[in-house]
Amino acid sequence: MWSSFNLLSGLLLLDVALAHLPGIPTVPFKGDGKKTFKLDAVQTVIIDSKYTKTTDKSGLTLIPPTLHEFGATFAQDLQEVFNKTVTAKDGDKRESNTIFLTIDSDHEFLDAAGRSTTEGYTIVAEEDGVTIRGASSLGAWWGTRTLLQQAILGDKSAVPVGQGDDAPGWSTRGMMLDCGRHFYPKQFLIDMCSYISFFKQNTFHIHLSDNTIVPTYTPDNYNETYARFRLWSDSSEVSGLNKHANESYTKDDFEDIQTKCAQRGVTIIPEIEAPGHCLPIVQWRPQIGYQGDLSLLNISHPDTIPTMKTIWKEFLPWFHTSVVSIGADEYKGPEEDYKRFVNEMSAFMNEEASKSIRIWGTFPAVKHAGSPTTIDSNITIQHWAYLFDNPYEDYIKNNYSVINSDEMYYIVMKDGPYGRKINTDITFTGNPDGHGPWYPNIFNLSNPNSNPSKNNKLIQGAISPLWNDHGANTSVYSEAYYAWRDGIPALADKHWGGNLTQDQYSNWFSKLLAKIPAQTLERRIPSNQNTIFSYDLRKVKGDSVADKSGNKYDAKTTCKGADDGIAMSTDCDITTPWSSKGRNYKLSLTLNMDKLTDETNTTLVAGSDSTLMLTPNVTLFASGIYYRLNKTIPLQSWVRLEINGDGPKTFASAFNEKGDIIFSKEEFLTEMSYYGQPLRWHEMAIEAPIHQITGWQGKVRDFTLTTDGMGDKPGDSFATRGLPSAPILIAALAVALCLGL
Repeated sequence: MWSSFNLLSGLLLLDVALAHLPGIPTVPFKGDGKKTFKLDAVQTVIIDSKYTKTTDKSGLTLIPPTLHEFGATFAQDLQEVFNKTVTAKDGDKRESNTIFLTIDSDHEFLDAAGRSTTEGYTIVAEEDGVTIRGASSLGAWWGTRTLLQQAILGDKSAVPVGQGDDAPGWSTRGMMLDCGRHFYPKQFLIDMCSYISFFKQNTFHIHLSDNTIVPTYTPDNYNETYARFRLWSDSSEVSGLNKHANESYTKDDFEDIQTKCAQRGVTIIPEIEAPGHCLPIVQWRPQIGYQGDLSLLNISHPDTIPTMKTIWKEFLPWFHTSVVSIGADEYKGPEEDYKRFVNEMSAFMNEEASKSIRIWGTFPAVKHAGSPTTIDSNITIQHWAYLFDNPYEDYIKNNYSVINSDEMYYIVMKDGPYGRKINTDITFTGNPDGHGPWYPNIFNLSNPNSNPSKNNKLIQGAISPLWNDHGANTSVYSEAYYAWRDGIPALADKHWGGNLTQDQYSNWFSKLLAKIPAQTLERRIPSNQNTIFSYDLRKVKGDSVADKSGNKYDAKTTCKGADDGIAMSTDCDITTPWSSKGRNYKLSLTLNMDKLTDETNTTLVAGSDSTLMLTPNVTLFASGIYYRLNKTIPLQSWVRLEINGDGPKTFASAFNEKGDIIFSKEEFLTEMSYYGQPLRWHEMAIEAPIHQITGWQGKVRDFTLTTDGMGDKPGDSFATRGLPSAPILIAALAVALCLGL
């Protein structure tokens, strides 16, 4: 007879075996509840030789990876998760302790609206291996994400023996990032693709041109207002459009972004915004600005549409997708001009590059008493605000395809009427019909009758935007990731059509986060204890500096040692094996500086994300912006300078040789614009610069990095399978007790 605990365990396993595999999104799965296969036994991923060069040509990307390429990427991910060698090879069958990837084109997978989808897959787990049969190479790829999550969540990396069919609810699932008002480096975008792909998101919409928001755009201020166009071309046709090469994407950059994101099943959707939010273009061609608001284009000017065609003609060959966004958001000029612009640009994209377009919802699409023109029905409309449209009444009932980007999930960095992060309470309880989970068919959170049915074929899916209304100094690059981090997995489950509960989400996400492969967004550093590295720089001989933390992160130096510390000069440096540390850290540097090599620009410690400087105030330079304190440190005396990263805030403290406080917990803040109102101060989350002590004259005695953050320790790696929520545990235990076991 089973004990109460054994019965409880059996009930929990039965629930998982017959319902779904744990993971985000959830995966329908039926197992026998007893046998498992340990994924850490896998050393080889085998790709079916018959389909090794097969690609999915039904999606939006024009550079779809082959099944073999997806398989090779999967092998690399397994290698990273298990810290062991895993290889990929072609073959005609599964072998013992392998994972076999193949194509099953005869199996029809359907989405939430009953549409056939090539993103579906079947997973078959046996005692000696796993087979993934994708409807396409992309479908097989999503199956590998399921297995990768089992490797992290499963008890001893085990997947139950059994079988499941899985397919997404909607074809468009993803996020949008405002790169127009805030530049993001190429690698950040690539890392974000790795992150969203892990949760089966397939779309990354990149907003490539815009301007900050001020009350008016006039001849007096339009050239001084922050406005950027982020693509850089040397072509004479667009010379002068972009004047900021260091904050731009070249053709090679954009090629790399698109290719590496496609390798993970993510399509980059580029947006060049017009005829609104067009100050970068008006600064280039002032004659086409709309009088009264120079952030808009005067569509009736004879040069306006030819100018936009010139821009698109230059950059269309860069874009490896069958659809692009022309923006068309918040235009305040004549509605008729707007509709003519949209239709003409749609025809141009089709004729020039066989591409279709998306626009933001701005005016009613069909003709009416005030506007006799109808927007072409082959244009997809991205709804975002009921202020401008009713997506069900204006678009869906008039046969327009719609993407749900409703402002319920809007993020505007740091300040404003929208959230600072995604509201996951809406994700799990946002359905106005019974307060069940939200799905992409839900636009209205209060009236069920204002939402189309879940199986409406005109809903393409959902994209959740992050905007930088207040400009480039509002945040460092990683703050966009942190604003999204917790919300993306929850949304991904609902975009896929999953049935994840809020308790499951909290439990499983916390275990998955530290192991997501092919990205370093949190700048984690493995450590066996809170001290990550510690260098005593007194009496150093030779070019090696021992790390006393126990992590063996020894540094190298080209400087000369002395009894009281290493002698620094502008011609030498001390270099650690790490370049940057993410949130929750304390960086300590004990130094005696002779003089400032540059009174306004002296580097103390450089890193990949930030630089610690004296300008002459204590300064962190990050994401292209100087963040200065109103404090400095004395010269020609020993000072311990500490930088503390505490969640979303960053502080500095300084102490003299006796330990007396020079200043304490001074916070690095940004002074940011707010829609033309008085400037506001906000916190900054700046990574620790830890790569190289360099650029100044004097001596340095010690250099130490500690952390109290979660997930930096090696022991956090392979988590056990997440338990169900407390009510399920209590109910199961009650059953056992009632049975008297």
